[in-house]
Amino acid sequence: MMHYPEAVEALIAALKQLPGIGRRGAERLALSLLEWEPEKLEFLGRLLGTLPETVGSCPVCGALADAGELCMVCGRPDRDGGTVCVVETMAQMFAIESSGNFRGRYHVLGGRISPMDAENGAGLNLPKLLERARSGEVREVILALSSDVEGRATAIYIAELLKGAPVRVTQPALGLPAGANLSYADGATITAALTGRTEVK
Repeated sequence: MMHYPEAVEALIAALKQLPGIGRRGAERLALSLLEWEPEKLEFLGRLLGTLPETVGSCPVCGALADAGELCMVCGRPDRDGGTVCVVETMAQMFAIESSGNFRGRYHVLGGRISPMDAENGAGLNLPKLLERARSGEVREVILALSSDVEGRATAIYIAELLKGAPVRVTQPALGLPAGANLSYADGATITAALTGRTEVK
């Protein structure tokens, strides 16, 4: 059986850890990188090496941001801080932003609850959400989570936590098919869903 040099095998193993990348895809990426000029490889290496120092989480919402800075939404004074849209991931945040119709701010959970694994929200960005909801500055919290089992369980869990907070808790209603991942919805569908949002009971 043919093997690549040890360093290439190590690179393939590292690339396989990326989501959606299998052995064959990792091989293609590794072999493509080997065709790059040394300067480009060095630049990529430096870029990857500095990510932990240059990229962090927004201290307000938890979205990706330049280290120590507010994210692209929280840093804009023209956004409505009274409406907070709760999402699971940055991919969902970008999907909603692409619709061009939401003018509020976000809260990125960094995951969701899995009933099958008996997870209870530990590790999610929930304490900061509760703090924002109880601050008196937020009027409405939109639970824009995926409509599959995990997303629904997370929405129910958060709605329970927010009981007693001086906020209206809603969720997108129209346009999102049951069991769909919000990250893959188009802008028009997301706009319809947010426009027709309903109270979470």
